[in-house]
Amino acid sequence: MADKISQTRTFNKRMLTSAEVLEEAVENRGALLQMNRFRALDRSAFSDLWRNTLAQIPTVFGRLVYLSSVRNLNSGRYEHHGLTLLFGEEEANKALKKSHAQSFSEWLEFDLEQQKADLDLYLSALPEDKKTVLEAWVRMAPYKNLLPTSVRPPERKLYLADLNAILEVFRNEYAVSGLDPDA
Repeated sequence: MADKISQTRTFNKRMLTSAEVLEEAVENRGALLQMNRFRALDRSAFSDLWRNTLAQIPTVFGRLVYLSSVRNLNSGRYEHHGLTLLFGEEEANKALKKSHAQSFSEWLEFDLEQQKADLDLYLSALPEDKKTVLEAWVRMAPYKNLLPTSVRPPERKLYLADLNAILEVFRNEYAVSGLDPDA
């Protein structure tokens, strides 16, 4: 237990603050705007999705949440009314599936500090307070449903290990208790 607390403290010392990540994002905004101009010339479903929807979501974790929310849990297909009207069901599904895989890869490329800062920024934008959300996540683990269907077992394991480490830090920061074994 003492070793786990020591690891958590070391992890906390290495964390970037949300303000530092936001400052970095502002610095990179120029590159993002230039990328968006390029995408504006592209008329594909993928580009339309990024230009009109995903570019508006400020966190990678938020994009994972959004993209998993448009996936039909019964069929595994992605359903987006607007994209389907413009590009057809198959093209819309392909664009959403590709974007989900791309966003997931982007999340895995982050180090733990970046993941924590991104998740902290995501949680800050929710209407519920962080402690309430974290308590629900401890009970229900909804983050396990955010993975794309194409994810391989090692990627799944890495995602869950990273997220569990970050959630452990948040649990300590916000005094969120673990699951009651008698519940």
